[in-house]
Amino acid sequence: MKLFRCAAWLGLLLALGRLAAAEPVAADPFPRTRQLLASGQPVRIVCFGDSITGVYYHSGGRRAWCDLVGLGLRQLYPHARPELINAGLSGNTSADALRRLAADVLRHQPQLVVVMFGMNDVARATPEDYRANLRQIVQQVQQRNAEVMLLTPNCVSPEDPLRPLWKVADYAQITREVGRELQVPVTDTFRAFQSVQAVDHRAWLGLMSDAIHPNMRGHKLLAEEVVQTLTGQRVRLGDLPPLQPGLPRLLARLRAREPARIVAMKPYDLLIGPALRTIFPDAQVEVTAWDPAGKSLADLEVQAKSLGWAKYREQPGLARPDLFVVAVPAGALAASDPQFFHAYTWIINWSLSFDPRDWNALVILPSVAQPDQNPAQLAAEQLAREVILGQDVPWLQRQPRDAAPAAELLRRELAALLTAPPS
Repeated sequence: MKLFRCAAWLGLLLALGRLAAAEPVAADPFPRTRQLLASGQPVRIVCFGDSITGVYYHSGGRRAWCDLVGLGLRQLYPHARPELINAGLSGNTSADALRRLAADVLRHQPQLVVVMFGMNDVARATPEDYRANLRQIVQQVQQRNAEVMLLTPNCVSPEDPLRPLWKVADYAQITREVGRELQVPVTDTFRAFQSVQAVDHRAWLGLMSDAIHPNMRGHKLLAEEVVQTLTGQRVRLGDLPPLQPGLPRLLARLRAREPARIVAMKPYDLLIGPALRTIFPDAQVEVTAWDPAGKSLADLEVQAKSLGWAKYREQPGLARPDLFVVAVPAGALAASDPQFFHAYTWIINWSLSFDPRDWNALVILPSVAQPDQNPAQLAAEQLAREVILGQDVPWLQRQPRDAAPAAELLRRELAALLTAPPS
């Protein structure tokens, strides 16, 4: 089984800096924002969009490209004090955006508004309406003396019949035309993603959570492109600083001495309770076992859907879990690398909360419970690691020469993930 190669990723993403330049506008289209960043004064930036902007399971459920823009700006301006506000809402069109512009964007009195719509307009709005709405959004923001940046919708895979690639390309072109007409910079995320799609299909798979939504690796690319348009400089968002605590929902339940509800793949259904009680001795743990034995990755994808967020959206009255433990066993394989990548991605996706309000997830690689693996299983573990790194979720692997039993590895990881940052 072929593996993703880090060097290929680095070279490809560096090349995107040359291939996906923003539309040309004035020499310094963001004078106020850049001055505030350079001087270390507070600067408020609102990221306004749909589910590709908002914080949802596609990027791990806790942060998205909006947050990463802040990380990138601090790389370039060490004293910068950017406040990033995410105003992304799933399912929104540009018409929805106009209706909530005042309440969700303008009331924050931002210095910069970064606008990314179009993906839902492709499915539900005419090109003429999209163009008119985008113009109005820009004009209303400018009337409040805020600077504006437009983003094209990103490139897509062919699986979504409502959003064929040619049609998304047309709406991306409308975004560019509105930017030129109103002299607003456009970050061309369509071209950035298309550059990957055209060069390396495997790398393209590694950017996407599904046919239209980028995963966290894709959100890094989005953020890098936004920062370049804003500052004229490239940043590299490699390994992200881990979020602390790593499992906030579970930690809150344990601290409140409330029962912690956990869905865990075997054998961790039996290990998770004792591990938590070494950290919180009075912890009450209610575990639902998830049995992956003898299942293919495709089978596990179906199981994940039946157990995960789809179930709770269909039955909103059900008590939510606080943690999903995903531990795909070494024997769960797929017929090809793309099928492996798709199924493993969706096992994680279904196991995450749809949005940040509900539960956390922990992904555990097979080597933790099964250190001795054959070559096919080792190759699958490497590919699984690449899938996980495209998400933004806590995960556990066995480090070389660490012979500790799985229960001890789990205890150590939980202790680290349930540590809150200093106040």
